[in-house]
Amino acid sequence: MKHSVRFKGHESFVIREGWLNKGLREVKQNPKVFFENYGADALGVGPNMAKAVRYWLKCSGLTDESVRTVVRITGLGEMILRNDPYFEETFSLWIIHCNIARNRRQATAWQLFFNEFDYEEFTREELERKMLKLADTAAKGQKISPRSVKDDCEALLRMYTDRKKKDSSPEEKNISPFGVLGLLRETEEGFAKEQPKLHRLPAEIVLYLLSEMAGEKRGISMEELLTAQGSPGRILNLRRTGLMELLEQLEEKERLIINQTAGLDMIYLAGQMAPEQILQDYYESIRIL
Repeated sequence: MKHSVRFKGHESFVIREGWLNKGLREVKQNPKVFFENYGADALGVGPNMAKAVRYWLKCSGLTDESVRTVVRITGLGEMILRNDPYFEETFSLWIIHCNIARNRRQATAWQLFFNEFDYEEFTREELERKMLKLADTAAKGQKISPRSVKDDCEALLRMYTDRKKKDSSPEEKNISPFGVLGLLRETEEGFAKEQPKLHRLPAEIVLYLLSEMAGEKRGISMEELLTAQGSPGRILNLRRTGLMELLEQLEEKERLIINQTAGLDMIYLAGQMAPEQILQDYYESIRIL
């Protein structure tokens, strides 16, 4: 029986600078790389770090392990290798964040934190206590370790809190690139979820999430875009005004239509859009610029 939840698959290591592009390149060259001393030799890291790289590649949708004998690069992984192989575009980090934060089966703590953990401000202790309750519910009888949930909470805080580089000491290499997204900040009492700076969040990321939510239907309510699991409001910490600003940008680009009649805001996609095509279109647009 497949487990419905997973905690601490990252070996206590959050994503570090260079890990994703290095992992993708090595898998491209050798689909069996992670079966040879866990990939440690090829990646130039210890075995536990190599396991973490493999885990994050899979969680973010960059690799596929449905065939047990090899690790394969997904269509998304190939797209990023072609367009942004060194993850220099924040857009690429937003894609990875969206995929991890919706991956309940492989990155359960991340999915719970962005979709079900409703505290705007919280202490580390409050985070751990509430997340353990959410994890128990999500597990549906599957045995989970409180220590693993606690370790995932610590990893979440390290991954998204923006720690500015103060010097060039080796410890600074532990900083996660995801701090630049601006989704979490440290406060005097603890931590707070933040709406990211809108000028640093491409509107196409909202369109990417919207297209996957819409599925067969073209229209979706503003309320659903704010509160439903996997929605831009949840995954991107967007408030109503921030979400509306990004939707209006997409309407100007003729990617969607905003209908505000009868007191109900409805959003309609301008046409059938595959999520992958939305991402590719954006990469092509910045290449032209």
